[in-house]
Amino acid sequence: MDLLLIRHALPHRVISDDGPADPGLDDLGRRQAEAMAAWLGDEAIDSIVSSPLRRALETAAPLAERLGLTVEIDDGIAEWDRHSAEYIPVEELRASGHPLWEAMAKGDWTSIGIDPEEFGRRVIASIDALATANPDRRLAVVCHGGVINAYASAVLELPRLLFFEPGYTSITRVTVGASGRRLIRSLNETAHLRLAGLDDPALAHSPYAR
Repeated sequence: MDLLLIRHALPHRVISDDGPADPGLDDLGRRQAEAMAAWLGDEAIDSIVSSPLRRALETAAPLAERLGLTVEIDDGIAEWDRHSAEYIPVEELRASGHPLWEAMAKGDWTSIGIDPEEFGRRVIASIDALATANPDRRLAVVCHGGVINAYASAVLELPRLLFFEPGYTSITRVTVGASGRRLIRSLNETAHLRLAGLDDPALAHSPYAR
């Protein structure tokens, strides 16, 4: 079976005083989601699964409408920051030298209250379960940069949880065989953004490379 791991489009910046930040997409993000839907609209996608967070659901919506599919929600592919009261796009964190950016770049997860092993186990188990439940099918899984990193890192047997920055609405393709063997077919496809004039070079620098 084939997995298309799709990062959400660009969301709003949100700082909440009364609960977790759960931003939807801004205007550019909506255009990115439409470009991704147009790019994948002719592919034989059987199901669309999304993280429960708004930025993922709103990214999945144009593809679901184009393909006439209902978006299924999987809580196990939510991002590590789902309970945070603050959401600041990573390129803004990087530009401002935000402490969260510095911790992410150094892999210092303890200082920001994240258990990377627990997060990785949750993500890998959830995506593997989707693969097991959908043999011989093609699934579009709309999720988050950390989720895609965690799964791709496991497939590649890398020592780091985060090793690259998936572009907004980027597509990473993984084939899962009947034996459970996983193979990455592509990583971080963003041609649809370039064709739509939505590619931003400022978003291309990885926060995880240091």
